Order: sequence, then structure tokens, then C-alpha cells
Amino acid sequence: MPEPHIRTAVPADEEELALLDRSAWSVLHSVQPAPRPPYPPFFDERHQPGDYLVAELDGRLAGYLRLVLPTTLACNAHVRQIQGLVVSDAARGRGLGRLLVRAAVEHARRSGARRITLRVLGHNAPARALYASEGFEVEGVLPEEFLLDGRYVDDVLMGRSL
Repeated sequence: MPEPHIRTAVPADEEELALLDRSAWSVLHSVQPAPRPPYPPFFDERHQPGDYLVAELDGRLAGYLRLVLPTTLACNAHVRQIQGLVVSDAARGRGLGRLLVRAAVEHARRSGARRITLRVLGHNAPARALYASEGFEVEGVLPEEFLLDGRYVDDVLMGRSL
């Protein structure tokens, strides 16, 4: 089996990332409504190619992770936040999510960050287990923060030191 390659996104990845994002949408991990045409651009003022680490497998994009500053405040510049992790259905079970999380941790370290945080929906047990296995700990829970598909779901805050 070919090895996956992790790299920073480039503008030419936009269409493939948008397709991946739409095809992977699920109430398991998204609080946004299901995507419908007309689709907004994947990259925009707040979401630039440099914010994304992408996983290539067999010459195609098979996953991505968005890693950003959580706020624009200088006093918070030592923290990076994962604000999205997607792996295509076809590539699941091949360790791409773990590779992307590890790449994000290393990228955050190299950029001088001291902490990395994320938010994950309480019912997303696979994602929570992945993050916990990579050293993230639950640092807070917002109970019943979202009403998704007729069910109240917790917003779980996780983080780790670098």
C-alpha cells in the first residue's frame, strides 16, 4: 500500500477539498446544516490554504485538518486550535486522521505554540477516542449545547500542552 503524504494545502486544492468536505458531511461531526447548492467557496477570508494540512493518498486528497489561531488576540497567540478534521469514507481505517493530528501537533510546535485545543461533539466517540489517544484531555463540557437531528449534544472542549 502506498504511504499517505501530509502537506499544507495550496489554492489549487480548493475544488477537491470542497468535494471532500461535502461528501463527508455528517451530523456526527458538524453543527452546520447539510451543504446545498449554491456552495460557498471552500477558501475565503477566514479560511486560507495555509490553514489546512491535507493528506494525499494514491494521488488524491483523502483528508484534511484545519489548524488556526483560536482568536486574533496577541495574548492568545501561543495556542493553536483544530477547527475541522475530515477523512474520506474510502480512506477511513488507514490512519490518516491520526497522521493529520500528529502533523498538526508538530506544525503547532514549530510555529512556537505552547498548547493545542479543539472542540468535538460529545456523541462523536471515534473522534474523541482518537484525540485522547494523541494526548488530548477533556478540559470542559458544554452540556446539551447543540440540538442536532432532534437530539441534544454536548460540546466537548479538549486540549493538550506542547
